[in-house]
Amino acid sequence: MDAKAYVQDLVNKGRVAQKIFEQFSQEKIDRVCLALGKSIYDNAEILAKEAVEETGMGNVPSKIRKQQVVAMGHCDYILGKKSIGLIDDDKENKVLTYAKPIGVLACITPTTNPTSTIVGNGVYALKCANAIIVCPHPRAKNVSKHGVTLFRAAIEAAGGPADLLQMIEDPSVEKSQLLMQLCDANIATGGPGMVKAAYSSGRPSFGVGQGNVQTIIDEGMQDVWDAYAVGTMTTRMTDYGVQCNSEQTIHVPAKEKDGILAAFVKNGAMVVTDKAVIQKMRENLFTDKGTINPALVGKVPHELGKVLGLDVPPEVKVLIAESTGTADKDSLCKEKLCPVLACLPYDTFEQGLANVVANLNVEGKGHSSVVFSKNQDHIDMAAKAIPVARLAVNVANSVASGNSNAIGFNPTISLACGTWGNNSLSENLTFEHLRNVTKAAYVMPGKPAFDPAKIWAGF
Repeated sequence: MDAKAYVQDLVNKGRVAQKIFEQFSQEKIDRVCLALGKSIYDNAEILAKEAVEETGMGNVPSKIRKQQVVAMGHCDYILGKKSIGLIDDDKENKVLTYAKPIGVLACITPTTNPTSTIVGNGVYALKCANAIIVCPHPRAKNVSKHGVTLFRAAIEAAGGPADLLQMIEDPSVEKSQLLMQLCDANIATGGPGMVKAAYSSGRPSFGVGQGNVQTIIDEGMQDVWDAYAVGTMTTRMTDYGVQCNSEQTIHVPAKEKDGILAAFVKNGAMVVTDKAVIQKMRENLFTDKGTINPALVGKVPHELGKVLGLDVPPEVKVLIAESTGTADKDSLCKEKLCPVLACLPYDTFEQGLANVVANLNVEGKGHSSVVFSKNQDHIDMAAKAIPVARLAVNVANSVASGNSNAIGFNPTISLACGTWGNNSLSENLTFEHLRNVTKAAYVMPGKPAFDPAKIWAGF
C-alpha cells in the first residue's frame, strides 16, 4: 500500500468511528474521555521509561509527572461542561448554541512529549465527538505506538470505537503532510517548520509556536530571591530542559546581580564565568546554522560539562552564563533545550523589558514570559510591552502555563502563540476550539431599532 492509500485508509476508519461516536450521549462521551486520561495516568511510569530510552531526552520522574498532570488537568477541565448538542441558551438575546464535531483531526506530536501530547489533544478532541489520528515524531514512534495501543484499549473498554484514536506507525514527512491534507483539521506541535506545514496544508490548523521563555525580576525583591531561584531552576531542569515552557534567560537588576546569582548557587546552580568556556557553550549548544544542537538536547549539566571542558559536579542542577547582549547579538539568549540559563543584567526596569522584547523578537515571540515584581505599575508595563500570550506573575512559568490548578490559565498541552508565533490562537488550546457551532436566533419583539442620535452623540 502506498503512502496516500495508507493514510486515506486511516482517515476512512476514523470517519466511521467518529460517525458512531457523535451519536453518543454527553455522559458516554465524557466516560470515553476520562478513560483515555486514566490510561496514561495509570501507565505513566512505563511510558516515561520507554520515552527516555527511545529518544535519549529528559528523565523518567519528570515524564511521569508530566503525563499524570496533563491527564488530570485536561480531564478536570472537561468535567461537567457541555460539548455536544445544545450547549447554551441565551434567553436575553434569544440565541441557542449547538455544538457539533469537526470530524477527524490530525495530531502531529513532538519527540519531547510523545504520549502526553497524544492524550492532551486526544481528550479535548474526543470531548467534542471527534476522532484523532496521530503522526508521531520518528524518534518517538515506538513509545507512541505502545501508548496508542493502551489508549485504544481504554477507549474500547469504555464503550467507544477503538478507531477514534489511530496512529501512523511508520511516520515520515510525506505521511504527515498527507495526513494534514486529508483530515478535517490539524493540531501541530513541533518546530516552526512543522507549524508552517500545517498551515500550508489547506486545512484549518491549530499550531503551537516556539518557546524562549524570558523572566525578569524587579529591584528590591530580596525576600523572594531564594524562591525565584528555586522555582526558575525547577522548571529549567524539569525533564532536563526539553520543555518549551521553561525559562531560558533571566533578566536581573545589574546592581543586584551578584546577590541573585548567589541565591541560584546556594540552591544548586553553577555560574560559568570563564569567557572561553562560555564561547564554547555557544558553539556547542547551537549548530553552524544557529539551530539547537540535537546532541545536547535534554542533557544534564554534568554531561554538558564534558563537552565544554568544564568540571561540573554531578549535583549541579543548572548552568548559568552571563550573556553579552540580546539574542540578535548573543545566541545564549535563544531557546536552549537543556538545563542552561542565560543571565542578562539591566540598569532600569524599562531597559530590562526592552531586552526581553528583543530576545523574543529573535525567537519565542507569542509564547510565555515571567515577571517577578511587587510594583503593580511595573507588572502592568510588562503585560503591555511583552508580546506573549501568557505572562506569569510571581510564579515559575511551568506552573503557570501548563496544567496547574493553582493559576487561572486553562490546562493544555498546546500553548498557542497568536499571530506573534504564526498561530491562529493566542491562548491555551482547549476542547472549545475543536468544535463547530450553530447559533439559532429568534426575533426579539419590542427591541428598539438602532438609534443614530445615540450612536453618533458627540461625534
